[in-house]
Parts: sequence; C-alpha cells; structure tokens
Amino acid sequence: MAFTLLLLAVTPAYAAEGLAEGIYYQSFGEGKPVLIINGGPGLDSEGFATVAKAVAAQGFQAILFDQRGTGRSPLPVIDKNTVTMDLMVADMEKIRKKLKLKQWTILGHSFGGMLAAHYASQHPEQVEKLIFSSSGGLDLDFVADIQPRINQQLSVKQRTEMAAYQLKQSLGDSSAATNEKRVNILAQAYVLDKSKAPLVAARLKVVNMQLNQLVFADMARIKFDHKQSFANFAKPVLVLQGDQDIISIHTAEKTQRSFPNARLEILKNCAHYGWLDQPEQYYRLLFVFLKA
Repeated sequence: MAFTLLLLAVTPAYAAEGLAEGIYYQSFGEGKPVLIINGGPGLDSEGFATVAKAVAAQGFQAILFDQRGTGRSPLPVIDKNTVTMDLMVADMEKIRKKLKLKQWTILGHSFGGMLAAHYASQHPEQVEKLIFSSSGGLDLDFVADIQPRINQQLSVKQRTEMAAYQLKQSLGDSSAATNEKRVNILAQAYVLDKSKAPLVAARLKVVNMQLNQLVFADMARIKFDHKQSFANFAKPVLVLQGDQDIISIHTAEKTQRSFPNARLEILKNCAHYGWLDQPEQYYRLLFVFLKA
C-alpha cells in the first residue's frame, strides 16, 4: 500500500536495490535482516518503504521485494503455471541467497502473512522470527467472513453505493472512474483514521486482479492450511491484529495457537493498518519483539 507516515527522521545507513533472477528487491539499513512481505496478492511493494525505513532506523537490514508479476518483477506469461505459492517461496529463497543471508526475520502483512507461513513451512531453518501483521492466517477460513466484516465498517449508504458500482463492473463496466468510486468507498473499511483512506484507495485501485485470482486459485488447489505445520517450530512469533480489523481476531487467535512460542497483541482502536491507525502501538510492539 502506498502510505506516508512521519515517524522517525532517521535515514538508514544505506539503501540498495537489485534483481534476484528477475525478482526485484530493495534493502534499507544494516544489521539483522528483516524481510517485509506486502499484502495483496496482486500488488507490488510500493509504499512499504515507510515501514522498511522505520525498521532500518532501529538497526536492522529491512528488505522489500515485488512479488512475481507485480511492479519491477514482470513475468512474460501470467497464468496458473507461473503464479503459484511455491514459486513465490522460491523467489524469496533467491533473494536470501543473493544477499548471502543465513537466516532472516519475516514480517508478513495481510496476504503477506500467508506467504510468510508458506515459506516458513518449507524453510523453517532459515527463519529467525515470524511476524504476522493483520494476516489472513494459516488457512482460507477468513474468506467467508471478510465481506461481512467490511460491511460492518461501512454505513448503509456506503454499502448501497459500493454494491451498485460492483454490479456495474459485473455487467462489463471496466472504466477507471467506476473502479475508483468503488475503491474510494471500500478503503473506508480498512482504516479508522479516515484521513488515511485515500492512501489505501490509491493502492486498491491498482490491484492486478488476474494475479489476485490466480494466487487464491492456487491456494485452493494446494488446500492451503498450515495450522498443523508448526508444532515443532520453536522460533519466536508475534501476531499483531487490530481490534476492528477486516480480518477477525478469531483468525489471529488460530494463528497464535498454531505455534508453540507465539504471542498475540491486539491493537486498540485499530483496523487493518496498524502503522496508520495506531503507529505508536504498532511500532513499539514490533521493535520490542525484533530486539528481544
């Protein structure tokens, strides 16, 4: 998501960028590495530099990457054979090896938390710590309740207007104007601080829906469910969740219970973006965990 947040007036020691076999990455600062995975799917890492620079300013190497098919990681062909969870995990490994890192902490936001879990299930030895930030969780159960939770955050008028725009799109209206009107309303559900909603809307309107649908189709194909994958994963895990998130606290609780060494922190008066709604809470909990 493309966000701005004036948090720390500290410039990381350095910023670098590169390609790992076609996957674009950025690195900020020096210290223990922290890979930050943005949500989506179907979005690049644009805007997450705010979070990365805040982490780097605390003495870490913060790494971002554009997921395959997004941003600066284009694919010559986008289909079910080129967009899978396993290939996305392999992309992460390409970055780790390119940067010559033995281990890293992984912070996954929203869908990024689901991808982080898939990576950790295949490469637990490469993970030092895990952070789930308003994550979709370890299975696909969240899909059933996310729309009702979005509706709870919108007024009757907003829900009616959004439904009208969705109907127009389903009938073939692919205009940018209609999509912009829809996402301007939808964005209101993602943050309690409504002054930040335009920042959310700017990202929602550029989601690559082909990629989004291919990723969820692949998760359905592989029966994505990692609730039993981490019984022996003793590394520290932090689960951060807003008390008014579009992802339910029940999802966060299931994630916490699936790890032997996990802590759940509920952010008060917070929706889907902790660093926008409650930056002091969010960063304090994040930094304490990273430094422990």
